[in-house]
Amino acid sequence: MSDWHAWAAVAVFAGTYALIISEKIHRVAAALGGAGLMLALGATDDQSAFFSQESGIDWNVIFLLLGMMVIVGVLKRTGLFEYLAVWSVKRARARPFRVMAMLVAITALASALLDNVTTVLLIAPVTLLICQRLALSVAPFLIAEVFASNIGGIATLVGDPPNIIVAGRAGLTFNDFLTDLAPLAVLLTAVLIALCRFLFRGAFVYDAERAAQVMALDENETIREPRLLAQGLGVLALVIAGFVLHPVLHWAPSVVALLGAGLLVAVSTVRTGEVLTEVEWPTLAFFAGLFVMIGALIDTGVIGEVSHALSNAVGDRELGGSMLLLGASGALSGIVDNIPYVATMAPITGDLVHSLGGGAHHVMWWALTLGADLGGNATAIGASANVVVLGIAERNGTPISFWQFTRYGLIVTAATLVLSAGYIWLRYFALA
Repeated sequence: MSDWHAWAAVAVFAGTYALIISEKIHRVAAALGGAGLMLALGATDDQSAFFSQESGIDWNVIFLLLGMMVIVGVLKRTGLFEYLAVWSVKRARARPFRVMAMLVAITALASALLDNVTTVLLIAPVTLLICQRLALSVAPFLIAEVFASNIGGIATLVGDPPNIIVAGRAGLTFNDFLTDLAPLAVLLTAVLIALCRFLFRGAFVYDAERAAQVMALDENETIREPRLLAQGLGVLALVIAGFVLHPVLHWAPSVVALLGAGLLVAVSTVRTGEVLTEVEWPTLAFFAGLFVMIGALIDTGVIGEVSHALSNAVGDRELGGSMLLLGASGALSGIVDNIPYVATMAPITGDLVHSLGGGAHHVMWWALTLGADLGGNATAIGASANVVVLGIAERNGTPISFWQFTRYGLIVTAATLVLSAGYIWLRYFALA
């Protein structure tokens, strides 16, 4: 691509990002408009945007979301989420902060076993019902769960899509992630719970009357369709098994989700049209537009130039380089979706590791992973889970603005990256 294409791509991306931040127009309209401009200006083309594995729409993400949204839509009809909401509130004695702490811990744990997008799709409906029952503001709870999903996702190979990319390039296994990053995920989750007590202190309003009403409920009475629930949970168990067995089956998460959605619709009595109304179509459209714009930055060499500049700045300084890679990846992943960023940066990191004489377990791989995963918490569009939750909140009449999310996200990201830097220094340098 010529230089003017690169500058045009940067201008369009920056302009679209500014519109999303300002919220002058809907983020879906901004993303699709930006994607259209990228195509019209020749910064990318239809072949690249729709079919390229490196710079096109990530259909694995789109169809993973679609499949899981269908499964969640079926489960929603059974009363399962009402059951979980009442059960959770009763275990927390209806105390708002205890409820948030429980949901954060559950979300982080689930995100280590599932991908973080699937986790928030399952947890968000429960959260909406809990907040409705206790007359609580839902935004702080959803935002805290997004943070937990991105933090919990660092613990395992399947927790976040960038982890799979890094593992494939570096030759890392499920157990490698578990032993190297799971201890940090536990620490960061505990820190997040402590931060939530401070960040969302105004949201923990205890309503004794509401609490008493919920405590008096029998959660078993909320289940409306036991047969459909059994079918849904059976399919969900198979889907989760498919995610966990990815290293053995080699099935992409999107394939597993679509197979599960198709099986559930086939064996149950639900009408396909009714289930499809539960799909967050605007969220899928937003992702498509975002992927096209980021693909244009890849095609015009913009992301490659940034990545090479970062690699050159690292040089042969292992400690300083790992800290720079961690910080830069965290900052960039708050602006650019971390999947294409890691896909671009992984081969460069591989060359860097090779030049430093390292192998699969080299600290640079962990710095890249942590920066990309945790940096996604910085802004409302920094990670897939963020966008999904914003879509769910808007659909349910409780929209979360870009700045409402980001003002908390920047604090959480800064705290978790600083702690990650300390963890890297202590484990791979001070105690090595």
